[in-house]
Amino acid sequence: MRPLNGIRVLDLTNVLAGPYCTYQLALFGAEVVKVEIPGQGDLARGLGPDPALNAAGTGASFLAQNAGKKSVELDLKDDSGRAVFEAMVTGADVLVENFRAGVMDRLGYGWPSVREMNPRLVYCAISGFGQTGPMRHIPAYDQVIQGLSGMMSVTGTPETAPLRVGFPVCDTVGGLMAAVAVAAALAGRGPAGGGCFLDVSMLEAAISAMGWAVSGYLVAGVAPEPMGDQNATAAPSGTFEAADGPLNIAANRQEQFESVCRVIGRAELAADPRFAGGESRKRYREELNRELNQALRCRDAQWWEKELNAAGVPAARILTVPQALALDQLAVRGFLTELRFPGGEGSYRVAGNGVQVDGGPLRPAGPAPRLGEHNGVLA
Repeated sequence: MRPLNGIRVLDLTNVLAGPYCTYQLALFGAEVVKVEIPGQGDLARGLGPDPALNAAGTGASFLAQNAGKKSVELDLKDDSGRAVFEAMVTGADVLVENFRAGVMDRLGYGWPSVREMNPRLVYCAISGFGQTGPMRHIPAYDQVIQGLSGMMSVTGTPETAPLRVGFPVCDTVGGLMAAVAVAAALAGRGPAGGGCFLDVSMLEAAISAMGWAVSGYLVAGVAPEPMGDQNATAAPSGTFEAADGPLNIAANRQEQFESVCRVIGRAELAADPRFAGGESRKRYREELNRELNQALRCRDAQWWEKELNAAGVPAARILTVPQALALDQLAVRGFLTELRFPGGEGSYRVAGNGVQVDGGPLRPAGPAPRLGEHNGVLA
């Protein structure tokens, strides 16, 4: 039994933020039913690096974020489609959509209308800027939110910023925030309680997720600056140079810094007045990094990773995505699940979400659905 077994979710979302939200709900056991436009479906069906998969309506992103869901085709502008949809609403626990503000109202399925159909429904609307405010009708994609949130301004070096984060982080964060909100609303609903309307702003979720970059300015009045691969809060903390490639070291505490100096054979650095305290080390970061890199270049990154971790210093190689996915750690925890291609031969793998329940990983119940695979079955 998973925590959301018995919960039915109507998924009217497209591409990533919404599908990522409902994928999390599916992993936790909810029955997720994608309501898709007839003959077209989720736009992500045609998106991804493999043209053949895109042409078949099984784009890589769609396969990943929609595993374990069901699919029905409904035209919400057609009377018969509307009748089926309204019957589904009455039996659902959650409805998630990520249209621009006002679209569902124009279709006649905004929160006031569906609340009358099902007072216990949890309605979650994910949008770029939320359902209120002067920007509510502006179209938004991940990169737009990255720029508006300030995220791009602190990514890169002073010479290269602003830079886009290398994956759609704002879509992901928005989807996660929506999934948390839905789970909280379901928990608060109780046996006899009513539903609620959840208005999730990707912009606000992104700014919230920026943590110290935001709080440092709000609380201390210090505007963050791009620092490349270095951690603004401590030194030595960032990317360093091993013999065969880059190495992350996060020696954020005094005893960790002293351990680094001892492990690399440069114990005298801990006594250098420039590096004696945390604030001083940040002021003399470049000089300290130069000394450390000179010592670190004599061994490969994996050797340093082992030695520094043994000394209580967080350190690790910097891996490519394929290398990360090949880690034994992920295999032991069952993070990846192999699924058959929908309606065809062969298989593909999808990621979980890093949560285990009662000692077991959360896995999708099956592959992503073919468009309309469950037409006539669900109501």
